[in-house]
This record gives sequence, C-alpha cells and structure tokens, in this order.
Amino acid sequence: MSDTILVQDAAGPIATVVLNRPEKLNALTRPMWRKLGDVFHDLGRAKGLRCVILRGAGTRAFAPGNDIAEFATERSNVEQARGYGEDMRRTIEAIDRCPVPVVAQIHGICVGGGLEIAGLADIRICGESSRFGVPINKLGLVMAYAEIKSLIALAGEANALEILLEGRVFDAKEAKDKGLVTRVVPDDQVEAEARATAERIAEGAPLVARWHKRFARRLRSAEPLSAAEYDEGFQCFGTKDFQAGYQAFLAKRKPEFTGE
Repeated sequence: MSDTILVQDAAGPIATVVLNRPEKLNALTRPMWRKLGDVFHDLGRAKGLRCVILRGAGTRAFAPGNDIAEFATERSNVEQARGYGEDMRRTIEAIDRCPVPVVAQIHGICVGGGLEIAGLADIRICGESSRFGVPINKLGLVMAYAEIKSLIALAGEANALEILLEGRVFDAKEAKDKGLVTRVVPDDQVEAEARATAERIAEGAPLVARWHKRFARRLRSAEPLSAAEYDEGFQCFGTKDFQAGYQAFLAKRKPEFTGE
C-alpha cells in the first residue's frame, strides 16, 4: 500500500508527494489516508526541506474523494466510521501542521476528500478544466468537524455551506472565486507553474517561510497573543539568514540562505 503514496526527492529542498492510484483517478483508501499522514509527519521533521508539492498521479485527477467501494468493509456503520474518521483527522492535522510550505498541483477532478486534502496546502494551483465540489449529500454522508473546519478556514462559512448543501461540482473559475484555489492556469502549464512556485519558495529564507506559515495558522484563533508570541515576530533579526539577506541586497547579489 505504500506505493499508493509516493514521496519523491525527500532529501532535497523540494519534495513531491503523489497520490498514486491513477487507475482509480487516485481515489483515497483508508490505508492511503494513514500513509499520507505518516509521510507529512516525517516531512515536517526533514532537514533541508523547503517546500512540498502535493499532487495526484497523472493529469486526469488530483483525487475524486474516498473510494466508495471500500465503504462496505471499512465505513459501513457508526463504529467503523468513527475509526475511519480518526485516521482522516490525524492526516488532516499532519498536513495542516506541517511547518514546511505546501503547494497543491491540481489536475482534473478534485472533489470530496481530494478537495479536503488539496485545500490544506498553502498555495493551490489548478488547470482551467479542473472541477471541484463536495457532493457527499448524495451519499447520505456528513463532513465531520475536523474536515469542515479546514473547508471553512479556506472558503468561509457561507461558501462552505453552499458547497455542502448543494453538492454541486463546479469549474475552476468558481473555485477561485470561492477561495478554494490560489491560481488557475492553462492545463498544460499546471506542473510547470507548481514547480516554479515551489522553487520561488525554496529560494527564500526557509525559517521565514516557516514563521509566516505558523503565524498565519496561529491567527486563526481569537485567543490574544502572548508577549512571547509577539516577541517571536522579531526573532528573525537574530538569524544568519537575515544577515545574509540584507547584506546581499545591499551588495546587489543573490542571497544564500542556510536556514540558520
């Protein structure tokens, strides 16, 4: 089952994680959810990693959601669903809490659980023919708290409810209008644009990227910031990367960041 989640170039500055089940349009199984969570947990601790590209195998789909054929044995009653949902929750949290910036490279279909996963990325790039939605009302299936929380964080409550209550599948333009994707490009440019985006991230100061991601996540909470949290916003001035960055700017040369 590990082959259905591929990790490429994990030792370099840009790793690629692939939902690798192209014969089923990368439909997600319970073991895939588990493996995906493990992968992101490990990538979050990888030294030297500056960006992760997350994609589905091929260009027909990112993922169409969970494999319905598996439900009869893995999700057919409340008790099974509770365990399945716990695996999903752990993976959602692992992706969301990954300190490394994540770019979603979205080809084709991206609905249901596929949209949930892609929506956890920090930057989401899709092709003009991509399709989005969460048509689970047609299955009598509820989006649990952990899942709906990330959808609301991405698109807002009004858009999230529209998506869930209607169960429509809609185009890339509407997805961008709703905030589900960051950028829409011609289908044949999705991979190149995702790679170029990851390279721009990797060229920046890696500690800064991680700080910005963590600060953005923290500000989702209405809880007041502590004095220590305020102070963390100035810790970058004590890094070697700051010295390298501003000195390179003054010298009109490209900075070399080491993550220190």
